[in-house]
Amino acid sequence: MNNKIKNRIQNMYLRDCIMAWADVLLIWLAVGFVLISILSILEDPVIRWVMIISSALLVFFNTASVGAMTKHYAEDKEFIYGLDIKHLDENRAAKR
Repeated sequence: MNNKIKNRIQNMYLRDCIMAWADVLLIWLAVGFVLISILSILEDPVIRWVMIISSALLVFFNTASVGAMTKHYAEDKEFIYGLDIKHLDENRAAKR
């Protein structure tokens, strides 16, 4: 595989990782905002703890899934992005 394609693969991979982790950050912020807003309304301590624990589980599993996804992408990025690049180049050539 030549350096130009390797650079394109690496750029696509980095862009996907940045977007995935930015989404994780946004989910953490959104869940945190909603949790803080809801906790001020709730009076029952049991429900408050259920909300805290379920919110923590939500962000934990979401973060873990993005971590696993980016790890998998890193392991197979030549195959995953190589196929994308091949199709993108074929589509560009067909449009000309």
